[in-house]
Amino acid sequence: MSKSWIDPEWSLQPSQRLAACLLLGLALSLNPAAAETNASAPPPVPVSPEVRTVLSTGSTVTGEPIRYPSGAPAQITVVEITLQPGQQTGWHTHPVPLFGYILEGELTVDYGAKGKRIYLKGNGLAEAMNEAHNGRNAGPHPLKILAVFIGLEGVQGTAPASPPAH
Repeated sequence: MSKSWIDPEWSLQPSQRLAACLLLGLALSLNPAAAETNASAPPPVPVSPEVRTVLSTGSTVTGEPIRYPSGAPAQITVVEITLQPGQQTGWHTHPVPLFGYILEGELTVDYGAKGKRIYLKGNGLAEAMNEAHNGRNAGPHPLKILAVFIGLEGVQGTAPASPPAH
């Protein structure tokens, strides 16, 4: 009678079984098809998103301290403003804090005696509040601004103003 692999007298010793399993695992890991599958797998996605601070400030572009309004329920209003080439906002002030972000184009703002400033695509700003100013698209393409007003229910984010003395 021949011995079979299930015969207890013929079976491998524990150390021999371990060696056989290790050799089998090594043979499977060297399989070319398995290597191709691993090589074509996409790289892992980073766990946390990329973050770019656009603006972090306690004062406006003209140096005014940012003061949050009170007296009514808080309200955040976000608008997208588009100015065509040559178009202006008109002289105005903001009774509430305003964060502006230039989505496209170039914005030139006249702050009267405080000078002019140019903001480009990707720039963020804490706009002047009590300083009258006028924005203008002096570029050849439409200008888009994302404006975030941190205000109060029932209070407009912009108020018309007279041009300041230069």
